[in-house]
Amino acid sequence: MEIDPSSSEPLHEQVAAAVRRAIADGEVLSGERLPPARDLAAVLGVNEFRRGRGVTVSGIGPERSAVVAKARELVALARRCGYRPEELAEIIAQLS
Repeated sequence: MEIDPSSSEPLHEQVAAAVRRAIADGEVLSGERLPPARDLAAVLGVNEFRRGRGVTVSGIGPERSAVVAKARELVALARRCGYRPEELAEIIAQLS
């Protein structure tokens, strides 16, 4: 997972996106526990986690995984084309 501390995107959102990518890519499986937040934060060089009972990956089906992968492609394309997340959300809402 890669985190960019100089990005305008908050660290917790970058971490969440990286974890979602790992899940969608099959690097983390349903029911598998993620490393403790302290360990994950140390590896990523951040400290944005809250205390709790750990994090467990919930099951997502292959269809959702495919949708998530395509959504990531769309978000990446939109960023390259200069669209802000709010603009992309507006476009998607208009299509619904």
